[in-house]
Amino acid sequence: KWKGEGTTRNLESIVIGRCYDYIRIVNPDVGEKNCSEIWKAFKNAFINKDPCSILPQDYELFINLSFHTIPPNKSLFWENNHLLVNSFAGRGRRYMSLADTLFGFLGDFLNWCGQENSTELDYESCPTTEECKTNAVESFWRMASVTYAQHSSGVIHVLLNGSAVGGAYPVPGFFADFEIPNLQKDKVSQIVIWVVDDLEGPDIDSCGTHTVEILQNRLENLGFDVTCNDNYKPVMLLLCLD
Repeated sequence: KWKGEGTTRNLESIVIGRCYDYIRIVNPDVGEKNCSEIWKAFKNAFINKDPCSILPQDYELFINLSFHTIPPNKSLFWENNHLLVNSFAGRGRRYMSLADTLFGFLGDFLNWCGQENSTELDYESCPTTEECKTNAVESFWRMASVTYAQHSSGVIHVLLNGSAVGGAYPVPGFFADFEIPNLQKDKVSQIVIWVVDDLEGPDIDSCGTHTVEILQNRLENLGFDVTCNDNYKPVMLLLCLD
């Protein structure tokens, strides 16, 4: 029916298992969380509904139950380099990207949707963002991104891909549309942008040029203190290692 892949098999076991993994092993500092209630709130956001009419606010209870503070100076925003960010952040050891928060960790790399007038998950197909923007996964990440940006503080880091087709700073994009507008100016001391090219890739974008210049200007016009580094060495070393 839909063009996207269906719900990830064993979704309930994965989400509840990830929840316990996070609060017991990955980041016990967040304290006790009710993993079965978190799963219930997650599922109730989209189950028994038209899979194209799920709104970000439908995940509000899920976010409230899974929320915890994000340490200052640890936030790491990104575009076009999901795997690199995951390994560079080191599950919160170096930085805490959205996927290193409990609410982001629970959804990372998963797919899901329900069906209208049914309490079953749809394992066959789910709508893509092209088919409708208000689908279960897109709305989940919008809500998670807004929450993450609102609670980020201190020095904010942004890792962009200088080899990305169309530029390092995509507009529209999650960082442009949901995260920048929700950064709290009084909480953010500085924004550090890292533009890193793929090792074998073209150098399409750099600090002060093309889309990165657009981003720098936007952030400066909003009153942020912005610095930018090309091919930040620790990230390059990690790319070489991989």
